[in-house]
Amino acid sequence: MLRIGLVAGEASGDLLGAGLIQAIKARNPDAVFEGIAGPRMVEQGCTALFPAEKLAVMGIVEVLRHYLELRRIRSQLIRHFISDPPDIFIGIDSPDFNLGLETRLKAAGIPTVHYVSPSVWAWREYRVRKIHKAVDLILTLFPFEEEFYCKYQIPARFVGHPLADLIPLNNDAHEARRDLGLPEDGVIVALLPGSRTTELQQLAALFVKTAAWCHERRPQLFFVAPFVNTQTREIFQQAVTQHASGLPVTLVDGKSRQVMMAADIVLLASGTATLEALLLKRPMVVAYRLAPLSYWIVTRLLTIRQYALPNLLAGTTLVPEFIQDRATKENLGGAILEYLDNPASVAELTRQFEIIHRMLRRQASDNAAQSVLALIDR
Repeated sequence: MLRIGLVAGEASGDLLGAGLIQAIKARNPDAVFEGIAGPRMVEQGCTALFPAEKLAVMGIVEVLRHYLELRRIRSQLIRHFISDPPDIFIGIDSPDFNLGLETRLKAAGIPTVHYVSPSVWAWREYRVRKIHKAVDLILTLFPFEEEFYCKYQIPARFVGHPLADLIPLNNDAHEARRDLGLPEDGVIVALLPGSRTTELQQLAALFVKTAAWCHERRPQLFFVAPFVNTQTREIFQQAVTQHASGLPVTLVDGKSRQVMMAADIVLLASGTATLEALLLKRPMVVAYRLAPLSYWIVTRLLTIRQYALPNLLAGTTLVPEFIQDRATKENLGGAILEYLDNPASVAELTRQFEIIHRMLRRQASDNAAQSVLALIDR
């Protein structure tokens, strides 16, 4: 019987893990999986020793606050997997947690795979040495990442992105609006201030103020915002009550992709959601804020000038992005209204998004499963 250890943090890792489990089980139905898992992975049959949200902490300062708990969880996993070794261990994203775990397991003779490249091409490039010690193979979602690892002689394979396989090249905004009970006519702006409570604490008030700023100038606008859990929804609701109690906004539990599909424009936090918006062909405005000390540290380790995935994949500025002090209601709101006033630029943006979508569409979960099973065979 094939045993596979897995660790995934937050919603994006859970999605990748579920697709990988499904693809492996299609080739090896008796395979069993255990580790840190989200609800999608559990649904596919993974035993969760800890829930994925334990790893959903962002920012250097914020991680330090949870350091003791994260170290305890990692120590327990190391003891568990070394005492009863799986055939292979796969760390999905969450590099600050997984690379240390993978290093210990690899040293104990357990083959290790890291699925989703850490952003070593963007910042903290010195981590390449740690990755070399930690993994037997790294699976990348973007083509430029495989090229990066070749320079360092680290085994890597570009497998494509599962979201590019999952999301159709074309989608119906009207159907999404009907399903969500949103107005079928008029302009809808989706607000996605992040999936973590720490992100909401930085961005909820800003996004609400931006929506109010836009609504003052375009009263016909309607807003919708999805949330992964009650805690993040409450943070946003408090911001609405405090800063824009009359704002026409619908709050939705989950269904973030459907919300973006229903929208004409998306205002969102930098991260995986920007890729989803790209694949849905929705014009977007990207914002991000960290705690001041976290931002000060990060900016001294960066090697890139842009952060949003659409811009990184295109190698040029496709979408406006506003980070830290530049993330103001005037900048964000102005970029939203710019889309409304320039339909020709939106049409060209849609064309560029489709080119990138086709490039990333590679049957990623199948490719990843083949790579994992081939490593086990070796």
